[in-house]
Amino acid sequence: MSSVPDAPSPDPSATPQLRQGAPDGDSDDKYDLAAGYVQLNAPAVSSQDPSIVEFDAAPPNPEEEGERGRENRRKRKFLEVLAAENVDLTELRKLAWSGVPADLRTMVWQLLLGYLPAPLSRRATTLARKRSEYASLVKQAFSRGVKGLDGPIWHQISIDIPRTRPGVLLWQAEATQRSLERILYVWAIRHPASGYVQGINDLVTPFFQVFLAAYIDGDPETFDVSVLPPAVLEALEADSFWCLSKLLDGIQDNYIFAQPGIQRLVKKMESLCARVDAPLAAHLKEQGVEFIQFAFRWMNCLLMRELSVWNIVRMWDTYLAEGGNAFSEFHLYVCLAFLVRWSDKLREMDFQSIIIFLQSLPTQHWCDKDTELLLSEAFLWSRTFNAR
Repeated sequence: MSSVPDAPSPDPSATPQLRQGAPDGDSDDKYDLAAGYVQLNAPAVSSQDPSIVEFDAAPPNPEEEGERGRENRRKRKFLEVLAAENVDLTELRKLAWSGVPADLRTMVWQLLLGYLPAPLSRRATTLARKRSEYASLVKQAFSRGVKGLDGPIWHQISIDIPRTRPGVLLWQAEATQRSLERILYVWAIRHPASGYVQGINDLVTPFFQVFLAAYIDGDPETFDVSVLPPAVLEALEADSFWCLSKLLDGIQDNYIFAQPGIQRLVKKMESLCARVDAPLAAHLKEQGVEFIQFAFRWMNCLLMRELSVWNIVRMWDTYLAEGGNAFSEFHLYVCLAFLVRWSDKLREMDFQSIIIFLQSLPTQHWCDKDTELLLSEAFLWSRTFNAR
């Protein structure tokens, strides 16, 4: 096991709590393992109770006005789609492109990834089966203890685990790190063509935080998952594993030997930059800046090192709505828009200043509006150049 630093002990009064009604003891059988799937004023779908769920979407309120009213109307549209016996994924994608309400995100993401089936009648049994399958995979992988693991894979994972989201309580806590170790190791041994590659650890974090948020009240980044009932943590871990697997299935050539997928995307980004911002492209070339020096990380970690998790979560709403190869091809255009956003500053810098700036971009205070501007520009460019 990797060495884990002691996590700070937050003030209990400020610590996020389990959702009201969840037991605080070991009585897992009373805890709603599907809280993340249907916070819709309806009974929850549970892998332990495969009952059919009926939703009561709130009626439209003509008195609602402004931004809050707009968001309430959007949420009701989500509820109408999710209430169907067989969810219309095309309609769900249209809604999700502009962002998903936080309390519906777990269900929406898992439907769009294909982890949850669209027919309501199959969801409870699917969840139970996939969670049980993951538990079996973990048991098999770790049956002989650490000494029985693949040495090189385990060594690299052990190094990267403490580096995941440094300074964030959730990711420095031992229970979270043990979950992340299991997720990454099981994925790696199931994909021998790539094994574990640095950067994959970052890609787990949006799934884990979004799914955790469905079980608790408060900020997931300050929550100690060790207080969750064991069955809940196992469900959270399993769902994160399978959704990571779905994502990586579409971009696996980014992580096989020599990472040809990333090499191709970086090359294409350089070519596109010359077309959308010729002065910037010329300046970077004049200063001897190679796109591989900064864009490789943007592609490898899907901008996880450049933006906050919640910026990434908003971005992934749109990626999942785009479907197909959005985490590679559409992401390319997002990276292009991200680079061009800093064009004025970059064209005033020399080589060293450019590299330093691109390694530590000033995005600490970005909100959804900043992310949505990138997505809008990326959409326009992707449709423009792909149509030619």
